[in-house]
Amino acid sequence: MISFVTVLELIGTVAFSVSGAMIGIKKNMDIFGVMTLGLITAVGGGIIRDLTLGITPPATFRNPIYAVTAIITAVIIFLPAMQRLLNRFHSLYDIVMLWMDSLGLGIFTVVGVQAAFSHSSDYGIFLLIFVGIITGVGGGILRDVLAGLPPYIFVKHIYACASLVGAVFCSVLWRHIPSSYAMAIGAGLVMMIRLLSAHFRWSLPKARSNNSDSPLDKGPGI
Repeated sequence: MISFVTVLELIGTVAFSVSGAMIGIKKNMDIFGVMTLGLITAVGGGIIRDLTLGITPPATFRNPIYAVTAIITAVIIFLPAMQRLLNRFHSLYDIVMLWMDSLGLGIFTVVGVQAAFSHSSDYGIFLLIFVGIITGVGGGILRDVLAGLPPYIFVKHIYACASLVGAVFCSVLWRHIPSSYAMAIGAGLVMMIRLLSAHFRWSLPKARSNNSDSPLDKGPGI
C-alpha cells in the first residue's frame, strides 16, 4: 500500500516537473533540456535534503519512481498539443506555473520536515525548518540557475518566506497532532501565502541602486 508521504511526494514531483518543463519551453529548449529542467526541479530539493541529513545514496537514486514520474511529466508538457494550448492562452501559462510551483513548494517543504523527523531523534527545531525549506526551494533554485534566470526565491513575491512559515508550523504541530494533519496544515499554509502574495503582489523590500548605469541594473530578468 502506498503511504501518505509517497502520495504527497509523487504529487509534488508532478507539480515541480510541470513548472520546470514550462520554463524550459519558454526558454526554447529542446526536449532534452525540457526533460532535464523538469527532472532537476522535481528531485533537486530532495537530493540536497538527503545529502544534508547524511542519507546516501539519495532516495531519488534508490527508488527511480520519482525520476521516471518527473521525466514522463516533462515529456507530456513538451507535446505539441500542450505547447499550442499554452501559446494560445498566454494567461494560462502564468496560472499553471503559479499553482504548480506553489503546490510543489508546499508539499516538498513538509516532506522535508517529515524526512528530518524520521531520520533521527536527535534534532533541533532549526534542523527541521532548514531541511524543510531547502527541500522546498532547492529544486527551483537549480532550475533557475540552469535556465539562466535569477533564482525565483530572490525576485518573485513571497516564496522562501512561505516555505519558512509552513516548515515552522509543521515542525511545531508535529508533536501535538497526527503527522498527516501537521503536514497538511503546513503545506496548505505555504500554498495560501504563495497564492495570496501573487494575487496582492506582496513582496519583500528590494535593493535599489541610485546609479542607473550600475552593472547591477543590467542583470537578466524573468
